[in-house]
Amino acid sequence: MDYAEAVRSGNRLALARLLTLVENGDPEGRKAMDALFPYTGQAHLIGVTGSPGTGKSSLVNQLALAYRRPTAGAAARRVAIVAVDPSSPFSGGALLGDRVRMRDLSGDPGIFIRSMASRGTVGGLARATAAVVQVLDAAGYEIILVETVGAGQSEVDIARLAHTTLVVEAPGLGDDIQASKAGILEIADILVVNKGDRPGVESTERFLRNMLEIAHPEMQDEAGNETGSGNKKTGWIPPILRTVATRNSGIQQVLEAIENHKAYLQSSGEWQRRDRDRLLFELNAILRDQLYARWRQSLPEGAYNHAIDLLMERKQSIYSILEALLQYHA
Repeated sequence: MDYAEAVRSGNRLALARLLTLVENGDPEGRKAMDALFPYTGQAHLIGVTGSPGTGKSSLVNQLALAYRRPTAGAAARRVAIVAVDPSSPFSGGALLGDRVRMRDLSGDPGIFIRSMASRGTVGGLARATAAVVQVLDAAGYEIILVETVGAGQSEVDIARLAHTTLVVEAPGLGDDIQASKAGILEIADILVVNKGDRPGVESTERFLRNMLEIAHPEMQDEAGNETGSGNKKTGWIPPILRTVATRNSGIQQVLEAIENHKAYLQSSGEWQRRDRDRLLFELNAILRDQLYARWRQSLPEGAYNHAIDLLMERKQSIYSILEALLQYHA
Protein backbone atom coordinates (compact mmCIF):
# COMPACT_ATOMS: atom_id res chain seq x y z
CA MET A 1 0.00 0.00 0.00
CA ASP A 2 1.15 3.53 -0.80
CA TYR A 3 0.50 4.94 2.66
CA ALA A 4 1.42 8.51 1.79
CA GLU A 5 -1.05 8.69 -1.09
CA ALA A 6 -3.77 6.94 0.92
CA VAL A 7 -3.35 9.29 3.87
CA ARG A 8 -3.44 12.36 1.65
CA SER A 9 -6.67 11.09 0.07
CA GLY A 10 -8.36 10.83 3.48
CA ASN A 11 -8.18 7.07 4.10
CA ARG A 12 -8.61 6.82 7.89
CA LEU A 13 -7.70 3.12 8.04
CA ALA A 14 -4.45 3.77 6.18
CA LEU A 15 -3.76 6.69 8.55
CA ALA A 16 -4.25 4.50 11.62
CA ARG A 17 -1.98 1.78 10.21
CA LEU A 18 0.70 4.29 9.26
CA LEU A 19 0.68 5.80 12.75
CA THR A 20 1.28 2.32 14.18
CA LEU A 21 4.21 1.82 11.82
CA VAL A 22 5.62 5.21 12.81
CA GLU A 23 5.28 4.48 16.53
CA ASN A 24 7.08 1.16 16.07
CA GLY A 25 9.91 2.70 14.02
CA ASP A 26 9.09 0.55 10.99
CA PRO A 27 11.11 1.37 7.83
CA GLU A 28 7.89 1.49 5.79
CA GLY A 29 6.60 4.15 8.13
CA ARG A 30 9.75 6.21 7.70
CA LYS A 31 9.44 5.94 3.92
CA ALA A 32 5.88 7.25 4.06
CA MET A 33 6.95 10.10 6.35
CA ASP A 34 9.59 11.14 3.82
CA ALA A 35 6.89 11.39 1.17
CA LEU A 36 4.51 13.26 3.49
CA PHE A 37 6.99 15.75 4.92
CA PRO A 38 6.51 18.43 2.18
CA TYR A 39 2.84 18.63 3.21
CA THR A 40 3.55 19.40 6.86
CA GLY A 41 3.80 22.76 8.61
CA GLN A 42 0.17 23.81 8.10
CA ALA A 43 -1.56 22.70 11.32
CA HIS A 44 -1.88 24.68 14.53
CA LEU A 45 -0.32 22.47 17.22
CA ILE A 46 -1.95 23.03 20.62
CA GLY A 47 -0.48 21.37 23.70
CA VAL A 48 -2.60 20.72 26.78
CA THR A 49 -0.67 19.88 29.92
CA GLY A 50 -1.04 19.95 33.69
CA SER A 51 -1.20 17.71 36.70
CA PRO A 52 -3.46 14.64 36.86
CA GLY A 53 -7.00 15.43 37.94
CA THR A 54 -7.21 18.91 36.47
CA GLY A 55 -9.66 17.83 33.75
CA LYS A 56 -7.38 18.00 30.72
CA SER A 57 -9.33 15.36 28.78
CA SER A 58 -12.66 17.08 29.43
CA LEU A 59 -11.17 20.38 28.25
CA VAL A 60 -9.73 18.78 25.10
CA ASN A 61 -13.10 17.14 24.44
CA GLN A 62 -14.91 20.49 24.57
CA LEU A 63 -12.28 22.29 22.49
CA ALA A 64 -12.56 19.64 19.78
CA LEU A 65 -16.36 19.90 19.73
CA ALA A 66 -16.12 23.68 19.51
CA TYR A 67 -13.70 23.55 16.58
CA ARG A 68 -16.09 21.23 14.77
CA ARG A 69 -18.98 23.71 15.02
CA PRO A 70 -19.06 26.15 12.10
CA THR A 71 -19.42 29.80 13.10
CA ALA A 72 -20.26 32.98 11.25
CA GLY A 73 -16.58 33.73 10.82
CA ALA A 74 -15.14 30.28 10.15
CA ALA A 75 -16.04 26.85 8.82
CA ALA A 76 -15.75 23.71 10.91
CA ARG A 77 -12.14 22.59 11.13
CA ARG A 78 -10.66 19.11 11.01
CA VAL A 79 -9.30 18.14 14.41
CA ALA A 80 -6.83 15.47 15.48
CA ILE A 81 -6.20 14.56 19.11
CA VAL A 82 -3.03 12.86 20.32
CA ALA A 83 -3.54 11.67 23.90
CA VAL A 84 -0.35 10.45 25.57
CA ASP A 85 -1.17 8.04 28.39
CA PRO A 86 0.96 6.15 30.91
CA SER A 87 2.10 2.75 29.69
CA SER A 88 0.66 -0.51 30.90
CA PRO A 89 3.40 -2.39 32.80
CA PHE A 90 2.21 -5.60 31.12
CA SER A 91 1.45 -4.80 27.47
CA GLY A 92 3.36 -1.53 27.06
CA GLY A 93 0.21 -0.01 25.56
CA ALA A 94 -1.73 3.07 26.62
CA LEU A 95 -3.06 2.44 30.13
CA LEU A 96 -5.91 4.92 30.39
CA GLY A 97 -7.11 5.12 26.79
CA ASP A 98 -8.43 8.65 26.30
CA ARG A 99 -10.61 7.50 23.43
CA VAL A 100 -12.85 5.86 26.04
CA ARG A 101 -13.21 9.20 27.83
CA MET A 102 -13.96 11.12 24.61
CA ARG A 103 -17.08 9.26 23.49
CA ASP A 104 -18.77 12.55 22.59
CA LEU A 105 -16.37 12.80 19.64
CA SER A 106 -16.94 9.32 18.23
CA GLY A 107 -18.58 9.05 14.84
CA ASP A 108 -17.42 12.46 13.59
CA PRO A 109 -15.35 11.92 10.40
CA GLY A 110 -13.70 15.31 10.99
CA ILE A 111 -12.09 14.16 14.24
CA PHE A 112 -9.28 11.62 14.60
CA ILE A 113 -8.17 10.45 18.05
CA ARG A 114 -4.93 8.60 18.71
CA SER A 115 -3.92 7.32 22.13
CA MET A 116 -0.21 6.78 22.62
CA ALA A 117 1.66 5.02 25.41
CA SER A 118 4.46 7.04 26.98
CA ARG A 119 6.54 3.82 27.17
CA GLY A 120 8.55 5.20 30.06
CA THR A 121 9.57 8.42 28.31
CA VAL A 122 9.85 11.39 30.69
CA GLY A 123 8.77 14.88 29.72
CA GLY A 124 5.07 14.06 29.32
CA LEU A 125 5.37 12.90 25.70
CA ALA A 126 5.99 9.60 23.97
CA ARG A 127 9.18 9.35 21.91
CA ALA A 128 7.21 9.10 18.64
CA THR A 129 4.74 11.91 19.41
CA ALA A 130 6.43 14.43 17.11
CA ALA A 131 6.40 11.95 14.22
CA VAL A 132 2.73 11.13 14.79
CA VAL A 133 1.90 14.85 14.82
CA GLN A 134 3.73 15.30 11.50
CA VAL A 135 1.67 12.55 9.87
CA LEU A 136 -1.59 14.07 11.13
CA ASP A 137 -0.46 17.48 9.88
CA ALA A 138 0.23 16.05 6.42
CA ALA A 139 -3.15 14.29 6.51
CA GLY A 140 -4.82 17.70 6.50
CA TYR A 141 -5.90 18.14 10.11
CA GLU A 142 -5.94 21.87 10.77
CA ILE A 143 -6.00 21.66 14.58
CA ILE A 144 -3.90 19.08 16.43
CA LEU A 145 -4.48 18.86 20.17
CA VAL A 146 -1.73 17.07 22.10
CA GLU A 147 -2.66 16.06 25.64
CA THR A 148 0.31 15.06 27.77
CA VAL A 149 0.51 12.19 30.19
CA GLY A 150 -0.14 14.38 33.22
CA ALA A 151 3.10 13.67 35.04
CA GLY A 152 3.34 17.05 36.77
CA GLN A 153 6.86 18.45 36.97
CA SER A 154 8.31 16.70 33.92
CA GLU A 155 5.88 17.86 31.25
CA VAL A 156 7.84 20.76 29.77
CA ASP A 157 8.69 18.92 26.53
CA ILE A 158 5.28 19.89 25.15
CA ALA A 159 6.54 23.48 24.79
CA ARG A 160 9.08 22.26 22.22
CA LEU A 161 6.36 20.62 20.14
CA ALA A 162 3.36 22.94 20.32
CA HIS A 163 2.78 26.40 18.89
CA THR A 164 0.39 27.17 21.75
CA THR A 165 0.65 25.53 25.19
CA LEU A 166 -2.27 25.44 27.59
CA VAL A 167 -1.38 24.71 31.22
CA VAL A 168 -4.42 23.46 33.10
CA GLU A 169 -4.72 23.94 36.85
CA ALA A 170 -7.60 23.20 39.22
CA PRO A 171 -8.43 24.36 42.74
CA GLY A 172 -7.91 22.10 45.70
CA LEU A 173 -5.15 19.88 44.29
CA GLY A 174 -2.27 21.41 46.26
CA ASP A 175 -0.20 21.97 43.12
CA ASP A 176 0.74 25.62 43.70
CA ILE A 177 4.28 25.10 44.96
CA GLN A 178 4.82 22.18 42.57
CA ALA A 179 3.87 24.32 39.60
CA SER A 180 6.14 27.17 40.63
CA LYS A 181 9.09 24.79 41.08
CA ALA A 182 8.56 22.79 37.96
CA GLY A 183 8.75 25.51 35.37
CA ILE A 184 5.25 24.52 34.26
CA LEU A 185 4.11 28.13 34.45
CA GLU A 186 7.10 29.22 32.38
CA ILE A 187 5.94 27.19 29.38
CA ALA A 188 2.32 28.40 29.53
CA ASP A 189 0.96 30.50 26.70
CA ILE A 190 -2.52 30.28 28.25
CA LEU A 191 -3.35 29.38 31.84
CA VAL A 192 -6.66 27.59 32.34
CA VAL A 193 -8.17 27.16 35.81
CA ASN A 194 -10.57 24.28 35.19
CA LYS A 195 -13.23 23.02 37.61
CA GLY A 196 -13.89 26.68 38.32
CA ASP A 197 -17.06 25.87 40.26
CA ARG A 198 -15.04 24.36 43.11
CA PRO A 199 -14.15 26.15 46.34
CA GLY A 200 -10.74 27.82 46.28
CA VAL A 201 -10.81 28.86 42.61
CA GLU A 202 -10.16 32.51 43.51
CA SER A 203 -7.14 31.48 45.56
CA THR A 204 -5.74 29.45 42.64
CA GLU A 205 -6.25 32.36 40.24
CA ARG A 206 -4.62 34.76 42.69
CA PHE A 207 -1.59 32.48 43.04
CA LEU A 208 -1.20 32.19 39.27
CA ARG A 209 -1.55 35.94 38.85
CA ASN A 210 1.10 36.58 41.50
CA MET A 211 3.46 34.18 39.75
CA LEU A 212 2.87 35.90 36.42
CA GLU A 213 3.49 39.33 37.95
CA ILE A 214 6.87 38.12 39.19
CA ALA A 215 7.74 36.84 35.71
CA HIS A 216 6.16 39.82 33.92
CA PRO A 217 6.49 43.04 35.97
CA GLU A 218 5.04 44.93 33.01
CA MET A 219 1.62 43.42 33.80
CA GLN A 220 1.04 46.37 36.13
CA ASP A 221 1.30 50.08 35.44
CA GLU A 222 2.70 52.61 37.93
CA ALA A 223 -0.65 52.71 39.75
CA GLY A 224 -0.59 48.95 40.23
CA ASN A 225 -3.39 48.27 37.75
CA GLU A 226 -3.22 45.20 35.54
CA THR A 227 -2.47 46.05 31.93
CA GLY A 228 -3.74 42.76 30.49
CA SER A 229 -2.20 40.31 28.05
CA GLY A 230 -2.02 42.62 25.07
CA ASN A 231 1.09 44.57 25.98
CA LYS A 232 2.78 44.87 22.59
CA LYS A 233 6.05 46.24 24.00
CA THR A 234 6.89 43.08 25.88
CA GLY A 235 5.20 40.40 23.78
CA TRP A 236 2.70 37.85 24.96
CA ILE A 237 1.58 37.59 28.58
CA PRO A 238 -0.43 34.44 29.36
CA PRO A 239 -4.08 35.16 30.19
CA ILE A 240 -5.69 33.33 33.12
CA LEU A 241 -9.05 31.85 32.15
CA ARG A 242 -11.63 30.04 34.28
CA THR A 243 -13.54 27.07 32.86
CA VAL A 244 -15.87 24.29 33.89
CA ALA A 245 -15.24 21.92 31.01
CA THR A 246 -17.91 19.41 31.98
CA ARG A 247 -20.50 22.19 31.59
CA ASN A 248 -18.92 23.79 28.51
CA SER A 249 -18.39 26.95 30.56
CA GLY A 250 -15.58 29.30 29.52
CA ILE A 251 -14.62 27.27 26.43
CA GLN A 252 -15.35 30.15 24.03
CA GLN A 253 -12.93 32.39 25.93
CA VAL A 254 -10.24 29.71 25.65
CA LEU A 255 -10.82 29.46 21.90
CA GLU A 256 -10.52 33.22 21.54
CA ALA A 257 -7.27 33.23 23.54
CA ILE A 258 -5.86 30.46 21.31
CA GLU A 259 -6.71 32.44 18.18
CA ASN A 260 -5.23 35.63 19.69
CA HIS A 261 -2.04 33.74 20.51
CA LYS A 262 -1.84 32.37 16.97
CA ALA A 263 -2.20 35.88 15.57
CA TYR A 264 0.54 37.09 17.91
CA LEU A 265 2.87 34.25 16.86
CA GLN A 266 2.37 34.97 13.17
CA SER A 267 2.68 38.74 13.43
CA SER A 268 5.78 38.63 15.65
CA GLY A 269 7.68 35.91 13.76
CA GLU A 270 7.43 33.55 16.74
CA TRP A 271 5.54 30.99 14.64
CA GLN A 272 8.53 30.46 12.37
CA ARG A 273 10.98 30.51 15.28
CA ARG A 274 9.04 27.85 17.17
CA ASP A 275 8.81 25.70 14.05
CA ARG A 276 12.56 25.97 13.58
CA ASP A 277 13.28 25.13 17.22
CA ARG A 278 10.92 22.14 17.08
CA LEU A 279 12.51 20.72 13.94
CA LEU A 280 15.99 21.29 15.38
CA PHE A 281 15.03 19.48 18.59
CA GLU A 282 13.58 16.54 16.60
CA LEU A 283 16.67 16.35 14.38
CA ASN A 284 19.02 16.37 17.38
CA ALA A 285 17.00 13.69 19.17
CA ILE A 286 16.97 11.37 16.15
CA LEU A 287 20.63 12.06 15.47
CA ARG A 288 21.57 11.08 19.03
CA ASP A 289 19.59 7.86 18.78
CA GLN A 290 21.05 6.93 15.41
CA LEU A 291 24.65 7.74 16.37
CA TYR A 292 24.34 5.74 19.59
CA ALA A 293 22.85 2.75 17.75
CA ARG A 294 25.63 2.77 15.14
CA TRP A 295 28.30 3.15 17.80
CA ARG A 296 26.95 0.18 19.76
CA GLN A 297 26.99 -1.91 16.59
CA SER A 298 30.63 -0.97 16.00
CA LEU A 299 31.79 -2.32 19.36
CA PRO A 300 33.60 -5.69 19.38
CA GLU A 301 31.57 -8.46 20.92
CA GLY A 302 31.76 -8.37 24.72
CA ALA A 303 33.51 -4.97 24.87
CA TYR A 304 30.60 -3.20 26.53
CA ASN A 305 30.04 -5.89 29.16
CA HIS A 306 33.79 -5.94 29.87
CA ALA A 307 33.69 -2.18 30.45
CA ILE A 308 30.83 -2.62 32.94
CA ASP A 309 32.86 -5.31 34.74
CA LEU A 310 35.81 -2.92 35.06
CA LEU A 311 33.48 -0.31 36.55
CA MET A 312 32.02 -2.79 39.03
CA GLU A 313 35.52 -3.81 40.12
CA ARG A 314 36.44 -0.12 40.46
CA LYS A 315 39.49 -0.65 38.27
CA GLN A 316 38.64 2.29 36.00
CA SER A 317 36.45 5.35 36.40
CA ILE A 318 33.43 6.08 34.25
CA TYR A 319 35.25 8.80 32.35
CA SER A 320 38.28 6.64 31.57
CA ILE A 321 35.98 3.84 30.41
CA LEU A 322 34.12 6.34 28.26
CA GLU A 323 37.34 7.48 26.60
CA ALA A 324 38.26 3.87 25.86
CA LEU A 325 34.86 3.02 24.44
CA LEU A 326 34.79 6.10 22.23
CA GLN A 327 37.89 4.81 20.45
CA TYR A 328 35.50 2.48 18.66
CA HIS A 329 33.44 4.21 16.02
CA ALA A 330 31.22 3.24 13.14
